[in-house]
Amino acid sequence: MEREQLRAESTLVVTVKSSGELHDDVTDGVETLERGDAVDSTPTLSFTSYDDLMETLTPRVLELIKAIRRAEPASINETARVVDRDVKNVYEELSQLAQLGIIFFEENGQSKRPIVWFDELVITLAFDSETGDRATAAP
Repeated sequence: MEREQLRAESTLVVTVKSSGELHDDVTDGVETLERGDAVDSTPTLSFTSYDDLMETLTPRVLELIKAIRRAEPASINETARVVDRDVKNVYEELSQLAQLGIIFFEENGQSKRPIVWFDELVITLAFDSETGDRATAAP
C-alpha cells in the first residue's frame, strides 16, 4: 500500500501463517482480482512462526511504537530521547520496523521522522486452523 493509503487506515492486523497459507492467500487474492471482484485490503503483516512474531514485536518494540504514536517525534534522535534509549539501538529497531511496513519515515533534510500510520495493532493467532478457532490480542 502507498503511504497515503496507509494514512487512511486505522488498524494493522498481525498474523502467524505457514508459508503454504501465505501462498494460498496470495493465490486467492490474485484470482479474485482477475475475476474483477474486490479484495479485502486490510493491511496485514504475517509471520511464519510464533517465534518470529515474538522476536519482532517484543514489549520493548511495542513501547517504541506506542511512544512514536503518542509523542510524534520529529527525528530518530528525538525518538531516542522520548524513550530514553541509545540512538543506535532505536535506529536499528526503527529500520527493521520500516522494512516490515510497521512504520515509515518522512524525510526532512537530513532528519527522518518515524510515522506510525495505524491507531490499533491487532494480533490474531489461529490455534486450530481446521476448526477456525482463533484467539485475538491487541496490545
